[in-house]
Amino acid sequence: MKTSMNFEHLRQQWPELAELGAFAENYAVTDPQSSMVKLRCYIEKVVGFLYRELRLPVEPNASVHDKLTNRAFTEIVDRLILDKFHLIRRQGNKAAHEGYVDQHDAIWLVKEAYYISVWLYIAYGDGSQHDLPDYQSPENAPRDDEGKAEYKRKNKQLQIKLAQNSAQLEQALKELEEVREAQLEAQREAARLKLAIDQEKSAQIIKRTDSLKSTFEFSEAETRQRLIDAELRSEGWDVSDDDSSTEQVSKEFAVEGIPSTSSGKGYCDYVLWDDNGLPLAVIEAKRTRRDNKQGREQAKEYADALEARFGQRPVIFYTNGYDITIWDDAQGYAPRKLFGYYSKDSLQYLIQQRQLRKSLVETPIDIKVAGRDYQIETITRVSERFRDKHRKALIVQATGTGKTRVAIA
Repeated sequence: MKTSMNFEHLRQQWPELAELGAFAENYAVTDPQSSMVKLRCYIEKVVGFLYRELRLPVEPNASVHDKLTNRAFTEIVDRLILDKFHLIRRQGNKAAHEGYVDQHDAIWLVKEAYYISVWLYIAYGDGSQHDLPDYQSPENAPRDDEGKAEYKRKNKQLQIKLAQNSAQLEQALKELEEVREAQLEAQREAARLKLAIDQEKSAQIIKRTDSLKSTFEFSEAETRQRLIDAELRSEGWDVSDDDSSTEQVSKEFAVEGIPSTSSGKGYCDYVLWDDNGLPLAVIEAKRTRRDNKQGREQAKEYADALEARFGQRPVIFYTNGYDITIWDDAQGYAPRKLFGYYSKDSLQYLIQQRQLRKSLVETPIDIKVAGRDYQIETITRVSERFRDKHRKALIVQATGTGKTRVAIA
């Protein structure tokens, strides 16, 4: 049996969770990949418990993603807690399937798992604030590519943030305990909710979840930033582990000429830079509880300001930390959702397309490959569709009419 600094309060009611948390904590520094995979197993177990406890409907072969996005589940669990589930799931998947390893991300995910354990323990367990340990970060160590001086600087920043978060967590737990005691008797008599969930349990959980919205407010900004940092780092970007900037990624980059501010000044959440010092992309991050479209116009203003200053318009990303949207307005494309950010190579390619891309409509068709009239007509119509900034086209032809040749041509 492994013991831990941060998860022992789970052992009596959820011994398996305590074991997984202890393993992840103990290996965050020495074996971060295994730590991140164990944390993914940890949230799978938590989600499974919640489905059983709340008697939520679920398909027999549903994945963790399916369960987390199930409406019955999202109506019970607040979005802030859902975000923590999702980010551990995503980083755990990268560790398991892509071999992604980052010591600092593993240490951070242990902290997010601890917050989930606090929420689970108070909202669904028999414990109170007084039973909870103060969070202790696993002993950090410098990465292989990180100098000692740089490591000490980053570690000092992490310790400052940890001290601040510990104080905020203590206050938040006090507030949650007061709400829990005041509402306990009323929750036992609450009316039956829809979704056929147990009456008493459902009302209790809904009310506790509402109180947790403000209780865990303090960690939302950090969760959002950490998630964006981790996504960028996994695509090869050099992102600092604190609020400082690197040569590739600037945080809180100051710009001027912003119409929506009285001073005309603004601060881009992230700017991604090319090797020649020109901006490749700007990222605008909004609160996780908001629709990320709220950041679109602000991101456009930042892109305008960067273009005016550097002579190159960056690709626009806007996000709430969970949903990511790309907007390559320089080429006339509409915004669309993505699963992750672009690497530097991909962004360089998008920028180069603005000057080097040739019109498909004006490109000659190789009639040696597809020279029949209807084949030429098909290729022409597909080319016109892509010229008009659509991203998909469907070709329907009878068997034997040369769909493969059309695709090649």
